[in-house]
Amino acid sequence: MLSTFCKNGCIPTRVNIAVAIFFGCFFNYMLRVNMSINIIAMVQQKVSNDSKTHIAECILMNENKTTLLDETKLTELSTPPDYGVRYEWNSNQQGLILAAYFWGAIITSIPGGFFAERFGPTKTVGISMLISGIVTILTPLAASWSWIAVIVFRFILGLNAGVGYPSFHSLISRWVPPDEKGKFAGALFGGTVGTVFTWPLTGSIIEQWGWKWAFCVQGILALGFCCVWVFLVSDSPETHKRISKEEKNYILKCLGGGVGKVKATPPYISIFKSIPFWALAVLHFGNLWGLYLLLTAGPKYMSEVLGFNLGHSGILAALPYLARSIAAFIFGYIGDKIRQKNLLSVTATRKSFVTMSHFIPGLLLFGILLAGCDVTLCVILITCSLGFNGASTITNIQNNQDLSPNFAGTIYGIINCIGSTTGFFTPMITGYLTAENNGLKEWHTIFAIGASAYVGTGIVYCIFGTGDLQPWNEIEEKPIDGVDNPAFVATSSACEKTSNVTENTKV
Repeated sequence: MLSTFCKNGCIPTRVNIAVAIFFGCFFNYMLRVNMSINIIAMVQQKVSNDSKTHIAECILMNENKTTLLDETKLTELSTPPDYGVRYEWNSNQQGLILAAYFWGAIITSIPGGFFAERFGPTKTVGISMLISGIVTILTPLAASWSWIAVIVFRFILGLNAGVGYPSFHSLISRWVPPDEKGKFAGALFGGTVGTVFTWPLTGSIIEQWGWKWAFCVQGILALGFCCVWVFLVSDSPETHKRISKEEKNYILKCLGGGVGKVKATPPYISIFKSIPFWALAVLHFGNLWGLYLLLTAGPKYMSEVLGFNLGHSGILAALPYLARSIAAFIFGYIGDKIRQKNLLSVTATRKSFVTMSHFIPGLLLFGILLAGCDVTLCVILITCSLGFNGASTITNIQNNQDLSPNFAGTIYGIINCIGSTTGFFTPMITGYLTAENNGLKEWHTIFAIGASAYVGTGIVYCIFGTGDLQPWNEIEEKPIDGVDNPAFVATSSACEKTSNVTENTKV
């Protein structure tokens, strides 16, 4: 348990690593999702008279007002405020801009895991975040050139950000004892908290100073994080300069033979021939479809269909991600307790939690089809859907660690590459379906597709998935420098026995 190492007020070094991972995910998502709000302020909206009427009616309904909707009133209610220069980009062009990030992220997801395992996750994340911050700051300049330039900049941003999550998984596999992985997997939901923080912040900045400043502020914050990351994080306990000898030995004893200490080439052929791997990939695909649907289209739905201003749209669209992040830590704690007490096998745990991470969220999205423009009910359904999806910290977020701790980064890179295709499918489908009319009928179709993705992929995993260590995880082991006794067995009992004699650690 983490508390074992908190004697006399000292904080375990691996807790610092968890905090760094949390904020790494936080800023990764900040730069990813800001465009979903910014593009609403950047683009001159083109709406039909029917859409104007619908938006005006929703605004009046949500404000509990009734008034005569003549042409003047319609124009007043449906005309967006002045947040800076607006561009004549159609819905398909906007879809391509939102999708461009994910094109880049797909390309680097697989090599991202390889880079992290070969060159170290610390350096990989630091360099990628540095470039991402600079690109974000320069995005308004690209917008002044053309919408194609914005696509190029977002593509470059995705290229750099795509290595982030595989690198974070690589860090977790090197730093976290098995019984603590549920809580540490919760750190990966820093991206969800990043969304919760970014959308209201972006909406507020836009309303106060315009959309150009939203890019600049967030890019500068990301650059500041780079400095903290390099100081705080090391690739493994063996190379960390401020970790105590006792905590280092404890971590390595708990990890035992599951994680090798040599730099090995991932067994790609064996991975791609593995049915459990593909079951995980399918599950992750469904998870990201639901997540990216709301990431890229949620603010648009709140603003253009339900009729909220950007500040309110950002807050309301962020609420589901707040619920998801809180639920992730709760589910992670429950999962650790189940493993510590051996209440269920790893496979049974993973499959049982799919009910909450995929099946229930899908059914709740189907419920939106009955909600109409009742904003309260819509927000409740979306919030509950993503809240239950926080259980993915027990399912698709952790299962790569079960299958192969040695190549956890590589596996996550591959499944994230596959799953990230949803990042450009969902905005392009949204753009296509709303090109002629942006009404409830079109959005009901969009949500029905997302719900089906959740449920269908969950069924596939329950049939073919597993939590068992795969034979292709094994690599040739070498002695570990700086460890008193490297010949350990990775069991919970070994961790517990060691923890009783562990002393204070350094921050």
